[in-house]
Amino acid sequence: MARGRGGGMYGGFWRLVEAIGVRDARARWERQSPFLQRAVPPLVIAVLVILVTLPVRTPDPAAMVLLAIAYVLYVLPRRWRRYALPATVMALAVAYPFFIQQADYGRFLFKLPIFNTFPAMTTMVVMVVFAMMAVALNIVVGYAGLLDLGYVAFYALGAYTAAWLASPHASQFGANIDIGGIGIPPGVGGIHISIWIVLLAAALVTAVGGVMIGLPTLRLRGDYLAIVTLGFGEIVSEIARDGDKQTLGFNLTNGPPGINPVDPPGFGAWIAHHLGLPANYLTEAGVYVNFTTVIYWSAIALLLITIFCSIRLRDSRLGRAWIAIREDEVAAAAMGIPLMRTKTWAYASGAFFGGVAGAFFASYKQAVFPDDFYFGISVFVLTMVILGGMGNVWGVVSGAVLLSYLNYEGLNNVSAWLNNNVLSCNAASQDPAKVISGGCVNAPLVSTGIYGAIIVLVMLFRPGGLIPERRRQYEFETGVHDEPLMDVRQAAVE
Repeated sequence: MARGRGGGMYGGFWRLVEAIGVRDARARWERQSPFLQRAVPPLVIAVLVILVTLPVRTPDPAAMVLLAIAYVLYVLPRRWRRYALPATVMALAVAYPFFIQQADYGRFLFKLPIFNTFPAMTTMVVMVVFAMMAVALNIVVGYAGLLDLGYVAFYALGAYTAAWLASPHASQFGANIDIGGIGIPPGVGGIHISIWIVLLAAALVTAVGGVMIGLPTLRLRGDYLAIVTLGFGEIVSEIARDGDKQTLGFNLTNGPPGINPVDPPGFGAWIAHHLGLPANYLTEAGVYVNFTTVIYWSAIALLLITIFCSIRLRDSRLGRAWIAIREDEVAAAAMGIPLMRTKTWAYASGAFFGGVAGAFFASYKQAVFPDDFYFGISVFVLTMVILGGMGNVWGVVSGAVLLSYLNYEGLNNVSAWLNNNVLSCNAASQDPAKVISGGCVNAPLVSTGIYGAIIVLVMLFRPGGLIPERRRQYEFETGVHDEPLMDVRQAAVE
């Protein structure tokens, strides 16, 4: 019926055009090139909408620029659009600081209101870090099909590795090492290594941890593997909480107070000079100067490296072996794929990049607390992978950005917008401990339920995720699924 209505509207449009004097308009239009047939209609519609709304509202420059970008991406040939779309999104992400008014820039290009606000730069850094974790977990879950419910263990391991290698914490053993540390006041002991060396060290430590955890557990499958990984995640979280001197005899994690401070990210004297940053990242009072924009760009660079490595791994011989194991482990073994070694590589690869994310976030936050590493983080990152589309890197990034934004700012902004524009809200009588009070709504209090509802809706109406992997999308669309070679019951009837 929908096709019939669409065909009727299409034919009615051309009859209307011919009625105003343009003869054989439809025939002449259909003889045009496919490019023109694709490019002209949205352009005409956009111009008409602008002309109709012009007396009421002046076009927003930001909206016009984004519409122009979307239009160009739409009319590009498919083989170009495959690369142009992610490149454009990343370019916009890099240019994001210019969309908002920043104190350290004193200027902005233009403003695109989202519920009358932009995500803060601190939120953007967190979103990028979670995107890195989601891409890393996608190697384990999306490529190899290994359900991991304890991924927070690698995040914590990377963070505490950074805390040991870039803080005064090691001064308890008399250590006094400084290798490229920036912003370290004179006389401060401990280990202070450049963040870029720390990132590599944390990645290697977590990769080794992934191998150590993976070897005894990856012989299991399905739910059993998920339960064991959950147990390892809880063990690491418990060590982080109780790894102080009273429990272990030496201070490994400093227990509940955590390790504080951790050295801030340094970008080298040459880069700091050309970016106009002070040589010392600590003021005379010892207060950290938060160069969030530069840190955000560093996080974007790390995310791009993670995405590049993930895609190259997927397209490699090892990646094809992961996908074979995901689709049918028995068939993969029959084809000669070494299951344990291949699974361990997947686990170690996911742990490697998870450690990078944890170390970078610890340096950005300048502290590591055990309360930051709990089971909910593992579920949250896994939800990002499922929501975006398991196996599709760009889908996973989209899911991570969406959920992390909702978690840190989005639900608050939605509540404020509803209270100010839709509901008869009396802010004076609102109880912040209640979901609904004084005619106001407080959506963050039911964030878990909202995320659950989002996942249920996505699984019902788009089971492959927001941007599904092409193979999975084909299976969902055609109904292809794993079937037995012979139905025993059917054979018995025959």
